[in-house]
Amino acid sequence: MKLRQKIRFTLACTLCSVSVVSYAQTSTPPASPAAPVAASTAASSMASAPVDSTSLTSAQINDLLQQHPELVVDLKSLVADLLQQSGTSIQADSITDEQLYRLIATSPNTRAGITTWLQARGYVSASDLHRADDDARERDARSHSATSDPRIDPLRSQSALAGLDADPVSLLSATETKPSALQTRKPRKPLSAREPNPDTAERHDSPDVIHRPAPYNLLSLRDLYTQLSPDNTKLRRFGSDVFISRDENANASHDTLDVPVGPDYILGSGDSLVINLWGGVSQTFSRTVDREGKIVLPEAGTLVISGLSLGQAQTLIAGALQKQYRNAQIAITLGKLRTIRVYVVGDVQRPGAYDLNALSTPLNALYAAGGPTSVGSLRIVKHYRGDQLLGEVDLYDFLLRGHNTNSGRLASGDTLLIPSAGPQIGVSGAVKRPAIYELKGEESLSALLDDAGGVTVAAALDHITIDRIQVNHQRETVTLPAPVTSASLTTFQVRDGDRIHLGSILPYSERVVYVEGHVARPGKVPYRDGLQLSDVLRSYNDLLPEPAATGDIIRLVPPDLHAETSQFNVADVLIGNAQLTLQPFDTIRINGRYEVDAPQVTIRGEVLRPGVYPLSRGMTASQLVRMAGSFKRDALLESADLTSYIVQDNSKVISRRSAIPIAEAMQSAAADTELKPGDILTIHQISGWNDIGSSVVIDGEVTYPGSYGLQEGERLSSVLRRAGGLRGTAYANGAVLVRTQVKELEEKSREELIREIETTSASARLAPNLSGQDEATLLQAATQQQNEVLEKLRNQPASGRLVIHITSDIDSWANTDADIELRKGDVLSIPKRPGFVLVSGQVYNPSAITYVPNQTAGWYLKHAGGSNDVANNKEIFVVHANGSVVGRRSGGTFSSSVLSTKLEPGDVIVVPQKIIGGSLAWRNLLTVAQITSSIAITAALAGLF
Repeated sequence: MKLRQKIRFTLACTLCSVSVVSYAQTSTPPASPAAPVAASTAASSMASAPVDSTSLTSAQINDLLQQHPELVVDLKSLVADLLQQSGTSIQADSITDEQLYRLIATSPNTRAGITTWLQARGYVSASDLHRADDDARERDARSHSATSDPRIDPLRSQSALAGLDADPVSLLSATETKPSALQTRKPRKPLSAREPNPDTAERHDSPDVIHRPAPYNLLSLRDLYTQLSPDNTKLRRFGSDVFISRDENANASHDTLDVPVGPDYILGSGDSLVINLWGGVSQTFSRTVDREGKIVLPEAGTLVISGLSLGQAQTLIAGALQKQYRNAQIAITLGKLRTIRVYVVGDVQRPGAYDLNALSTPLNALYAAGGPTSVGSLRIVKHYRGDQLLGEVDLYDFLLRGHNTNSGRLASGDTLLIPSAGPQIGVSGAVKRPAIYELKGEESLSALLDDAGGVTVAAALDHITIDRIQVNHQRETVTLPAPVTSASLTTFQVRDGDRIHLGSILPYSERVVYVEGHVARPGKVPYRDGLQLSDVLRSYNDLLPEPAATGDIIRLVPPDLHAETSQFNVADVLIGNAQLTLQPFDTIRINGRYEVDAPQVTIRGEVLRPGVYPLSRGMTASQLVRMAGSFKRDALLESADLTSYIVQDNSKVISRRSAIPIAEAMQSAAADTELKPGDILTIHQISGWNDIGSSVVIDGEVTYPGSYGLQEGERLSSVLRRAGGLRGTAYANGAVLVRTQVKELEEKSREELIREIETTSASARLAPNLSGQDEATLLQAATQQQNEVLEKLRNQPASGRLVIHITSDIDSWANTDADIELRKGDVLSIPKRPGFVLVSGQVYNPSAITYVPNQTAGWYLKHAGGSNDVANNKEIFVVHANGSVVGRRSGGTFSSSVLSTKLEPGDVIVVPQKIIGGSLAWRNLLTVAQITSSIAITAALAGLF
């Protein structure tokens, strides 16, 4: 489950927040082949998890898709499932090969998710991830270059690099791809072949192929849109690798040899003998053959043993010692081999003299000299002793057949001569050992192929190509006359310089049909003459639950193999009423019932899992309710609304609503209603359910502040009485009632006002008939004033205050218009009586002035120093402690001037700033903004009373 969670997060974080533009524009048929069950299950059950930091490169992923084309269908299905879960309707068919490759090339998150998916299924090893991590570091080191190496990622063009952070689904909608990059890209060595592993070694009967993008998402076309990869492998000389990993001490003299020495070994100067005596005497001593070929024995004197075999020396020494030691038994072993000097000359890597042990063969000397050069022969190694040619060594006998009997022992002073190579022929393609082979007696193509290990089982003998050189003239390409037989291979003569390529048979089966979609066993089915559709689809057991009523047969019609689609009735085929004969490369596609114009119904309201559900056959309203988890406790069981639609005259849709006794329908089938596609069932809520548990908060100067449960329709006076009424220190005129709905409306109005000010054109801020210089100055000042007003609006949060008019005597206003009905979440704050009036805005001394009874706003403004030069005296307004506002246009409630208004404690006088220039609409707009930014001051002051 953790693995699936990780995959879903990796791809969903890239894909699930966008919509697919190409789905509506694609010309691909809407039918969808079913992906393997594992991919669908993984996509549907994933949850969020961190993205791995190491992922395969796009080139490595493309390599795997070239080797395993079936993975393309799985990855498309995985991406499509994720998009469908996010609410975007798309089928795997709608994602083309080009779009998938583009997504892999440009989306790091997608590559990380695909890497995790491939690693879980054994396509990627830990060494591949380490190698990808090294490649990523190398790319970071050269990230200053905007051009990517096409050998690393042929799909990453300049536009692709620029869109690494673009929406991957917008990449799916892109149509300008570079198919040539996909069609002609040089195939890479498989990941498993880069690091040899016997369990994942590449099979010789699987040729490298290039999968070109197919126009439809069909496995049959995917197989047919396959090209055999051109063999651009650089051939190496056969046998040259044998001498690469040589021992650095191979040319050093060896005192010992860890191999048994037989009795036929010929002794010479420098050999060391170990002589063991036991019986009448027990003694062990060693003797070295001197330059004269002698050894000195105790009591027996000098013996000449040079030139004798080890067995002969054993007899001679034993006879001499037994005369001196009665009843003595003697055994002789070779303790140290003598060193011989041989010469290796000719076309060899390191010609010269080499000191080797006496058991060395020409192969040992050649190995010590590093082997032949690129022009040295591997078929002829001449062994000279003095001026006498002892023989020739053919290394192919050793390399191909393991024979080492034709190379005699070396003696001191011997010379090995490696001449230039003879005729050489390259063999590539469908052979077991592609290489360059040197000829020695082989003249026929058959003998050459035997040296190359023979042909593979995938070799196409009628596609043998020979690139031949007409000596000192020209190149030509020839082939064997058809039909190619073993006799023609034997009679065809090869020449020096030939380059022979054996093509492979086609990489797909030519007698097969394909089954995909809503079936239990998707994939390939062997074709036979007269194969019927009923032979492939035998019963409903071969299908997944609820298949669609019809299926498709997509036939590739010869001679050009264009695709044609015909439909068949699934039920008729399964019961034997329809006999349809299949042809090779036919694709049988079965869709699910919910994939072909999926019938759906919707349930809303008071159920546990409201939403859209597939409409199964015969589904009723009660069954839909049970599917949605049944009713919630607040559900109205008396009746439910069912909205249905009908199509009239195939030209318009008519909706109709009906009431269903849903509780009765849950108990009786007679009262139940069968649903139709598109129906919407709505389960209503019991009246007043949302008011359960409603409460209000009373703060400040009340006898018992706190939270109080609210009955439906309860008014302010009732709650205040339950709170013990107002205390003697309470200032009822400054009471602040905050309501959530009012706050939301204020916030929306404030945002609209800010947006209107920001979008007002510059010309509206200026007065007409201004000169160019005055216009620029005024525009700058107006812009500065606008920014100041906007800053105040943004920094002044919505208060949500509802203006109320109450007094300490609750009975005097109870059950009147002032006794408002409370709502859930209301907060009432009763402040203490303030002792000041606040003067703010454009005055010389903005301050709070001690309250003096019966004084007017003009009196308080005068004591604040009066308005300054930038004040707008015509728009002075007063905000009373209860939240009401008195301005120039407030009407006849007060005297003719705002300044003549008598103030009460907690009132606020606001002197706005004069609006700079602008039209009348602009001045009115900023005036409203100034009032709005100041209106919440009294609510803020309530917390200070």
